Amino acid sequence: MTGDMAAASVVISPSGTSALRVVSALPDREAGWRLVHHLARFIDAAHVPGVECVIPTYDAALIELDPAEVSLDRLGVYLAHVVDGLDVERPLTETPRTFDVPVRYDVDGELDLRMVADAQGLTIDDVIRLHSEPTYVVRCLGAPGGSPMLDGPPFPLPVPRLASPRAHVPQGVVSVAGRQATITPAAAPGGWPLIGRTPLTVLDLAAEPFVPYEPGDLIRFRAIDDDEYESLLGTRMVAR
Repeated sequence: MTGDMAAASVVISPSGTSALRVVSALPDREAGWRLVHHLARFIDAAHVPGVECVIPTYDAALIELDPAEVSLDRLGVYLAHVVDGLDVERPLTETPRTFDVPVRYDVDGELDLRMVADAQGLTIDDVIRLHSEPTYVVRCLGAPGGSPMLDGPPFPLPVPRLASPRAHVPQGVVSVAGRQATITPAAAPGGWPLIGRTPLTVLDLAAEPFVPYEPGDLIRFRAIDDDEYESLLGTRMVAR
């Protein structure tokens, strides 16, 4: 593939020699998000020869392929045909599940809640309220360990990332950055400000899939105290 290929609603571009990137060209953000995830689910279900992996994000999907089985050009033509047949108005999930996530917010100053509040010109209580009020849509799965990538709380300003990322962020930490929010299912380095912890076990390597939610599901946060945190520690994250 020598250049980009435009379907009616996406731009399809090579990403190296063994992957294609499909980016929504729709002006409606929600429709673009639905499009790339409908495409990813279609490709997964169709078991397209030569396709090794599909990774959808907010408005794009990366399709990794085996060049020995399918060429970039051939797969690009196929993807453009598939995209043209997708119904972007159809909900991604007809019956989304809701996951209630208890959070012990960082009122003692161990993490970054105070820093976030100061940067926003808010009180700590304001930050907790704004973070726990919305019902969040799981937009895509990120790193590490299938983190649920969510639109952020309605803070006045984007949340800056840390100037110096932490070498170790423990599992179960609840964090925000930019206009996004997430939960960390597995310990890893990270540069997002941490505002609390959930006692729930999010990642289960013995389960299939490893995390209980998927794009289109819903997450709600609620504040808990130390006693409830201890009583729920290690409980698996499940839909209500």
